[in-house]
Amino acid sequence: MSGVSSADGPADVREVVSRLRAEYPRARTELDFRDAFELLVATVLSAQTTDARVNSVTPELFERWPGPEGLAGADPAEVEQVLKSLGMGPTRAARVIALARALLADHGGEVPDDQDALEALPGVGRKTAFVVRGVHFGRSLLAVDTHVTRVAGRLGWTRSRQARAVERDVIALVEGVVPDAGEGDAGEADAGEIDAGAESIDLTALSLRLILHGRRVCTARSPHCTECTLTDLCPRIGVAA
Repeated sequence: MSGVSSADGPADVREVVSRLRAEYPRARTELDFRDAFELLVATVLSAQTTDARVNSVTPELFERWPGPEGLAGADPAEVEQVLKSLGMGPTRAARVIALARALLADHGGEVPDDQDALEALPGVGRKTAFVVRGVHFGRSLLAVDTHVTRVAGRLGWTRSRQARAVERDVIALVEGVVPDAGEGDAGEADAGEIDAGAESIDLTALSLRLILHGRRVCTARSPHCTECTLTDLCPRIGVAA
């Protein structure tokens, strides 16, 4: 393999994107969902737990209370029982019921493709909104979680562990290889968006692939560097020799 060596500073963005695309050709969230509402609820539920655990409870949740109309009228105690295995059952139940009610009251039951409107909903923060807008609505957005933070740090793309700072640092590197990234409608919208044209880097796909890579290869403990497709590019910041 050719590319930027670990001695040359941060790993080359385009080479990393190319190799991760080859490694994970189908960039998708590991949460199971059928529509924007189910993706939104599942993403809210995924806080402080795993996607696999969320997937183990959402089939029953959405079968018993389909759509925002069903969940808005649900008995909190019954929802709590369904979500019990995720931990913090009462809190999670109250949160998703409030979310469903807010969608009905403020958006006619439809999930909005609007950052501010999504972040105004109960339990929805910047990352959750980015996931929904990126995965369902096709926006180019870098959703930063612990995996993205860890992998970006080891690649030398950021020195921060704060999500907003990691987002800014990675986007700055992407903009460095996509000179017109800040132009057009995406540039005038949210600071985390970049034009998803044919020559640009899709931030949603990049974040999904960084997450997959962090889960499967670049793990928090004992990363599998010898098996990593980025091994000759990565400066391995913070990884013990």
